[in-house]
Amino acid sequence: MSVERGHGAVLHALATLILAAGVFWWWRAAPHPDVDTRLVDWRRAAEQLLPDVGDHELANTLALEAEAGHEEVVDVEQGGFLLSVVCAGGDGSRIRVSLGNGSGRGMRCSGARTPEVFSVSLIDQMRLKVTVESTGPVVFRYALQRSSG
Repeated sequence: MSVERGHGAVLHALATLILAAGVFWWWRAAPHPDVDTRLVDWRRAAEQLLPDVGDHELANTLALEAEAGHEEVVDVEQGGFLLSVVCAGGDGSRIRVSLGNGSGRGMRCSGARTPEVFSVSLIDQMRLKVTVESTGPVVFRYALQRSSG
């Protein structure tokens, strides 16, 4: 009986060893996406400059490539709002932000950054367009809150 237990223990140990080797091989063979540490740092900077607070109707942070455009369309209740925007990126990076069909406003994403705040009246939607100029990628963050009064 003890010989059979010894054989069973050896088989269990070998099975465990093979399983561990297979998991290690699978983990090493799996593709690991490259993480752009600049984007992580820029995201952190944008979120520190424009942190989440309880009175935001909504907020979002987006990583955008050079010469990319993005449009956020969000349903809102009619009223006055404050729209705060900030971007972070490498030297010379810029974005253009517009609400609706206007040409918008250009913003620098490098160097010293402070959020820009716009008073807006919205009827049923916020249509926010962001266009990255030739230097990118950048991280863009916005927050919408109902204005008091």
